[in-house]
Amino acid sequence: MSLDRYDRLILKALQRDGRISNVQLAAAVNLSESACLRRVRALEDSGYIDRYAALVNQARAGLSGNIFVHIGLHREEQSELAAFEEAVRDIPEVMECYLMTGEFDYLLRVVVADMADFERLHKGALTRLPGVARVNSSVAIRTVQKKTELPLR
Repeated sequence: MSLDRYDRLILKALQRDGRISNVQLAAAVNLSESACLRRVRALEDSGYIDRYAALVNQARAGLSGNIFVHIGLHREEQSELAAFEEAVRDIPEVMECYLMTGEFDYLLRVVVADMADFERLHKGALTRLPGVARVNSSVAIRTVQKKTELPLR
């Protein structure tokens, strides 16, 4: 499925407000309600829309710390990568995990309440992940920009 102008408008509107009603969405994109709903269902079925979720305020949730963690593995063998990836999915504080090029194999973004919380996570979970040889962490001082809307063209 390729996106046309209306699909992009629908996706942009839903990225801004996932709770918008079909009536409001149809009016915003200048489609009939039935055509709009049909398009939303098609976008869901084709995988353009993964899911609908609430964006919880990180600070209000008591998790104001963002730590970026570079992980280096002993070996870059498929079995070691798979074991690491399976284990990292079980750590609730790991919000994002990327397989990287360069000096380190993975980049994680973890959320914590404070540095004591990060120390607990570092010692109790991150350094114990399968295959981990090196861990290098950087603490974010402040979030300058955090987007949830993709720049659809």
